[in-house]
Amino acid sequence: MHIEQAELVDDALAAQAAGFGGAKVKVGKPHVAQDVDRIMAVREAVGPGWELMVDANQAFTVDEAIRRARCFEPADLAWLEEPMPADDVSGHERLSQATTLPIAIGESVYSIGHFREYMQRGACSIVQVDVARIGGITPWLKVAHTAESFNLPVCPHFLMELHVSLVCAVPNGRWVEYIPQLDEITREALVIENGKALAPTAPGLGIQWDWEAIDRRRVNAHTAVIQRRVGP
Repeated sequence: MHIEQAELVDDALAAQAAGFGGAKVKVGKPHVAQDVDRIMAVREAVGPGWELMVDANQAFTVDEAIRRARCFEPADLAWLEEPMPADDVSGHERLSQATTLPIAIGESVYSIGHFREYMQRGACSIVQVDVARIGGITPWLKVAHTAESFNLPVCPHFLMELHVSLVCAVPNGRWVEYIPQLDEITREALVIENGKALAPTAPGLGIQWDWEAIDRRRVNAHTAVIQRRVGP
């Protein structure tokens, strides 16, 4: 949301020129009209045949999410991500019934059962299960296969170097989130050709952290002294 509208348009056009199939825009300005202006500026720049997603980072109440979703509908968005707090399954169910926009959830969901409840209640359209937050590869695959049984796509959150292989392993994988800032702290960047991520062929998880680069970005370490109180 801190990115100015002109820069937002330029970033989307650059991604489109690089062959990417879509881009994500943050929403949550104080008034819905501000969000609409930004979204429509990007939509007009990239044209109708390119996907736009928006991410609210759990910013809205149910009523505000419904209001904004209806205002966003003319932009033909691929999804509205994390419109409300992740524990509000009922709110997401209401929202899903009130809008034509696909609703994406998952980066703040930490159990298979929670994902299943979302799916059973028709409270989401996109499953963004995060392998680090769900507990590893096995539970990630369980969520992905559960989503397959509900005919829902999986578009995982974060850790793109690892997720690209997992998305290739399931029939309902749709998008891999690309975060270019991570290239600065890994030894090998995610391989992208014509806007598509390629799964690595080397053994391992696909991530090689550059610990020196990480250390250079570390905030000065602080230590705390804990003293046991003696007496009354």
